Amino acid sequence: MMTKIFLIDSDTRRRAAICHSLHSDNFHVEPFESEAEIDANLPRVGALVIHDDGERIAKTVERMSDIGKWLPIIGFAEQTDVRKVVAAMQNGASDYLAWPFSARDIVTSLDITAEYSDGVCGARLREVKARSMIKKLTQREREVLTGVADGLSNRLIAERLSISPRTVEIHRANMLGKIGASHSSEAIRIAIEASLSV
Repeated sequence: MMTKIFLIDSDTRRRAAICHSLHSDNFHVEPFESEAEIDANLPRVGALVIHDDGERIAKTVERMSDIGKWLPIIGFAEQTDVRKVVAAMQNGASDYLAWPFSARDIVTSLDITAEYSDGVCGARLREVKARSMIKKLTQREREVLTGVADGLSNRLIAERLSISPRTVEIHRANMLGKIGASHSSEAIRIAIEASLSV
């Protein structure tokens, strides 16, 4: 079975070398120069192999969040260190490789990713969608949502934020409308999935 890999790397030579090294194996590699190019081309299956320049993994996760799709990410760099790998994992990578790597390394990495990708990818996609909804809110609406998620009444949220309960009601109604929640329990679920902290 052919595995689809989306390679994101701004270095033309390295991109060509990776495509060439994986071409003979059971991989279909689609190369991209930047994460901005994946928007229209990202399907629901496959994996992203991303050259880690310190920002690209986080930017790719943000792009996937904007388009509402999630694929597992394998980061790579020519020179790796523990901090770089940890930062990549915190930004959303499921594995990390040192370049040059072989097709066997990619297979091993994909196996590691596949072991938990179903649960993690589903949870990550829910988180990505929830965060994109939360982005629509003003700072005050986020604060009201945090109060709702903490189980506070409108009066207690008003006290916490030093505003009137009526103003809390208005922000609460606006917040529910913007995130498409019909009641508070949906809003709380979205806040939890987005790991909301104000």
